[in-house]
Amino acid sequence: MPGISMRYIVDDVDAAVEFYTRHLGFSVALRPAPSFAILTRDGFRLFVSGMTGPGGASQAMPDGRKPEPGGWNRIQIEVGDLEAKVTALRQTGARFRNEIVQGIGGKQILLDDPAGNPIELFEAPKR
Repeated sequence: MPGISMRYIVDDVDAAVEFYTRHLGFSVALRPAPSFAILTRDGFRLFVSGMTGPGGASQAMPDGRKPEPGGWNRIQIEVGDLEAKVTALRQTGARFRNEIVQGIGGKQILLDDPAGNPIELFEAPKR
């Protein structure tokens, strides 16, 4: 599977798969173990890895630090109507880090997945 992928560490792979497939239009490409799934959308691959299991992503670093969810690096998903998407997600109980902000390049908001990994929802300016 050549190409570019991103890995998110999650505390519940089932919850992550449900969230990304139900609310953000991803599909499950591969689910070889309970602690790992490959999700795809528009040619992008998102690896969701649990914090336990035999995989390398869950292994501690030489200094003892362990992978964990969260942080600020994020994937960006472009949507056509940001306000409508945010309203729909709020109705499902989704958590946001902020409110919609307007910048020179468009509007955005940070959504947390069930493990606390950020997703930037972005709406480009209308031309």
